[in-house]
Amino acid sequence: MNIKAEKQREFQPGRGYTKEDWDAVDSPPLTKEELASMRPFREVFPDIAEKMEKAIAARGRPRVDAPKVAVTLRLDPGVLAKFKASGKDWRTKMAEELRKAAGL
Repeated sequence: MNIKAEKQREFQPGRGYTKEDWDAVDSPPLTKEELASMRPFREVFPDIAEKMEKAIAARGRPRVDAPKVAVTLRLDPGVLAKFKASGKDWRTKMAEELRKAAGL
């Protein structure tokens, strides 16, 4: 998903820079020649791009050999109430009981 940031046209305090910094920056629009000469980041900085890709790929939860499967299960209210009353980890306890019943 691409979110396009709105261009800031005038100085706004509290953004991490001073009014003097804002006034010192001169960023005219790029010319057609400058745009035509641009190259992808990965092409210009391959080492940095590779490190960034590895760092991004390493985010999130680690992969597991046997991930759990989400299911929808209809239970008697009393059964569910008993497991929920056992505490915060009632799902884990229910899974343990199911493993025992299945002989695993």
